[in-house]
Amino acid sequence: MPTRAIKFLKQKGVSFDEVEYSHKQKGAKFASEAIGFPLAKTIKTLVADLGPKGYALVLMPGDKNLSPKKLAKAFGVKRTVMADTAAAERLTGYLVGGISPLGTKQKLPVIMEKCLMKADSVAINAGQRGVMLVLKPEDIVRALNAVIDELAD
Repeated sequence: MPTRAIKFLKQKGVSFDEVEYSHKQKGAKFASEAIGFPLAKTIKTLVADLGPKGYALVLMPGDKNLSPKKLAKAFGVKRTVMADTAAAERLTGYLVGGISPLGTKQKLPVIMEKCLMKADSVAINAGQRGVMLVLKPEDIVRALNAVIDELAD
């Protein structure tokens, strides 16, 4: 059964490969190893609380950590924190460990770490634990009107 993320990409005319794996634990490291894809090109989708500006989705490579200071600067706020599990699941409509920026319940601004644009293809969650999508990073940016910035520590 196609997820909302898959339906979203099909509506946008974006080509992708769907890769299923046995989900035993959440996290980009486990997913990248399970599908045999480089961690540096496996995207983790983070839900950030921007305080008065609401929430945003942050797309980071699995091998890098987000700099809260750089994220706050990118959105013009004093500080950012990660949303709690309940907020992340409510906003996206996906379970933690399966959160995708594609086809979320609420439309949220999306920002992507700049180094991901160097990859020929990336893997991103399909909105269901155990399903990843492999596609071009520029297709994600175009489909989501994502902003690109340097966000890694």
